[in-house]
Amino acid sequence: MCASPRDPAPSASASVPTKTSATERTYASLKRAILVGELPGGEELGEVALAERLGCSRTPVREALLRLQTEGLVRIYPKKGAIVLPVTSAEADSVWEARALVEQWAAPRAFPAGARIRADLDALVDAAEQHRADGDLAGFTAADRQFHEVVVDAAGNAHVSRFYGSLRERQMMVNAAAMGMSPERMESAVRDHRELARLIAGDDLDAFVAAVDAHLASSRHAVLGFGALA
Repeated sequence: MCASPRDPAPSASASVPTKTSATERTYASLKRAILVGELPGGEELGEVALAERLGCSRTPVREALLRLQTEGLVRIYPKKGAIVLPVTSAEADSVWEARALVEQWAAPRAFPAGARIRADLDALVDAAEQHRADGDLAGFTAADRQFHEVVVDAAGNAHVSRFYGSLRERQMMVNAAAMGMSPERMESAVRDHRELARLIAGDDLDAFVAAVDAHLASSRHAVLGFGALA
C-alpha cells in the first residue's frame, strides 16, 4: 500500500529491522531444524520450497543459507540450492571426546548437589519419555541435552559450563543423527538418565561415576556405530 502524502515518510533505519527480522527468523528456523535432525544430513534445500514452507520470500532464505554455510551446516550449490552437511564420524568422535572430558570431570563434583537437582533431572527424563512416545525427535534431543547441562552446571564451575555450552550445537546434531537412526537408542537413553538421576541423589559416588562412564561409552557406540555418519 502506498503511503499517504500526509503520512511521515519511513526512515531508512525503520525499514532495516523488518528485513533483518525476516532473515533472523528464517535463519533461526532453518538452523533449529538442522540441529535437531528435522533437516538431516544430505537433505537438499531448494530456495523456493523453503520459502513456501516458511512463508517468506526467497531473499531471507538465501541470506540464511549463506550464514549457515559460513557455520559449516550447509553447502550452497549456485542455481541449484543447498544441501545439509552430514556429521562425519571424525567430527562425532571429536565432539564425544570433548563431552566425555567435561562430564567425567563434572560427575564427582556435581554429586554433592544430587538431592537438590534430582527433581529437575526427573522432570527432564519424564519430558524425554513423553517426546519419545510422541515421536518428537527435536523435543527429545533438547531434553537429553538439558539433562547433562543440569549435571555439569551443578559442578559449580562457570567456565566449564560455558565451554560445555559451546559444544551444544554440534552435540545436538550428533545426537539427532544417532537417535534418528536408532529409535531404540532413545529408549536406552531414557533408562540411563533415569538411573543416573536416582544414583546422583543417593550416597554411592562410585556407582554414580561408573554409571556416567557406562552411559558415555554407550553414547559413543550409538554415535559411531552407524554407517550413515559420513
